[in-house]
Amino acid sequence: MTKCLKLGLCAAVAAMICGGAQAADIAPLLTQEPKPAEAADGWTFSIAPYFWIAGISGDTAQFGIPTTVHIDADFGDILKNLDFAFMAAGEARYDRFSVIGDVIYTKLSADGETPFGVLATDVEVNSKTFAGLLGVGYAVLDGPSGHLDVVGGVRLWSVDTTLSFNGGLLGGVDVSDSATWADGMVGLRGKYSFTPEIYLTGWGLVGGGGADIDWDVALGVGYDFNDRISAIAGYRALGVDYSDDGFIFDVVQQGPILGLAIKF
Repeated sequence: MTKCLKLGLCAAVAAMICGGAQAADIAPLLTQEPKPAEAADGWTFSIAPYFWIAGISGDTAQFGIPTTVHIDADFGDILKNLDFAFMAAGEARYDRFSVIGDVIYTKLSADGETPFGVLATDVEVNSKTFAGLLGVGYAVLDGPSGHLDVVGGVRLWSVDTTLSFNGGLLGGVDVSDSATWADGMVGLRGKYSFTPEIYLTGWGLVGGGGADIDWDVALGVGYDFNDRISAIAGYRALGVDYSDDGFIFDVVQQGPILGLAIKF
């Protein structure tokens, strides 16, 4: 009986030791603070419809017309001159890489003039313009406050103009012409946050191909209402100098820009 009691006590002690060891192994797991889960890597997207209150100035000409028509309408006349417009920009981003797009379509009417007013006392210019940019970028600088991307891409242009001459030697003449071309573009674009809500954004692009030169610069200030929606206000200037077989479209468009960015 005594021998059985001793064996029982030994078994109990052994069980307590084993149980204590298991508890010692489990205890640290119960007392460790949970670590936050890491955010999954993936693409982010944004789209920004905007309104560009742009004036236009420059020269246009068409095949068969022996003169160049000069246009000069500032952005204060945009509501009078603009017949229709659609503008939107977008971005898809993955780590340091990005894909960007920008689409501009405008239909406007403006007054023009010929040199010295001999061939016409005044000219009405009706223009339909499409400019679409598709590019890729890589962030050479990337941090919590923002990024600076090197970008390259292609801008496709399609321009259709109608010139209506009044007075002078060409009075009563209406002519239409059009052209489509593509330009390679390179440059920089970036974003820098001053506060969690307020940021600075902009870009500068230049190129050519079908056109002798094609350039685009903009600078704006944005405000994040939340993680998904922000408003942007700034200034943009875009210029292109294209000529081929008598068709000339050498203009600069510039003015304030207002937009709304939606992220998802």
